[in-house]
Amino acid sequence: MDKNADPTNPVLLETIETLEKQNANIWQDVAENLGKVNRKRPEVNLSQIERVTEDGQTIVVPGKVLGSGRLSKNVKVAAFQASQSAKQQINQNGEFMYIQDLLEENPEGTEVKIVK
Repeated sequence: MDKNADPTNPVLLETIETLEKQNANIWQDVAENLGKVNRKRPEVNLSQIERVTEDGQTIVVPGKVLGSGRLSKNVKVAAFQASQSAKQQINQNGEFMYIQDLLEENPEGTEVKIVK
């Protein structure tokens, strides 16, 4: 965790702790990004997800997904937070879930791409 970050959100702290206990490198990277100062955590727009993903892919955003842009691909997106409009657009063709849910579904982190 970033030495300057002092998250007080109990859900965030629990998520970081759970991710740090995993053996897969991808979850270690996600925990490291979530442990950053809030303003340094990634904020990813749907347009960026559209550009860097392919149909059927699973991605994790170690921060927040924002609803700017369009997403027409069938992708599974996991994030710590997402705007309401982002969740709606993702769920039209794909699936939105929280990072903890993806971790339970795929503890090895296989075939998961980090987008930041």
